Amino acid sequence: MNQAAMHRGINQYQQVGAAGASFADPHRLIEMLFDGGIDRLAQARGAVHRGDRSAKIKFIGKAFDIIGGLRGGLDLEKGGDIAANLDNLYEYMQRRLVSANARNDAEIIDEVSQLLNEIREAWKAIPAEVRKNPAAHSGGDQPAVRPVE
Repeated sequence: MNQAAMHRGINQYQQVGAAGASFADPHRLIEMLFDGGIDRLAQARGAVHRGDRSAKIKFIGKAFDIIGGLRGGLDLEKGGDIAANLDNLYEYMQRRLVSANARNDAEIIDEVSQLLNEIREAWKAIPAEVRKNPAAHSGGDQPAVRPVE
């Protein structure tokens, strides 16, 4: 995955009403992707319960793209084990969404939503001083996420 994948995820989120993404700092952009993915998953879950197949497909697809954007933002060369583990987890979530779509399974959607929310909460807990200068607080290691350009 690359920077273009992350931008596709951000574009997907902007299309659903997050105009502030154009002015957000990199940390906030990632948080907005988490929020957008969780929102799309809630909408997909509702569509499954209503039996609205086209809405289910649409919202699962949007969540899939947002997760792809999160994957695309990972710096696998500099991010070490954290980036590799997140990449594996995001890939797992995308596979599960394919399964949820094929099976009309709201429980799988809930599983992915819970995983995404846990990562989101950890992301939000990063102190502001670390957000501004991650290398200074990690012994010189580079952040697991590339800045959005």
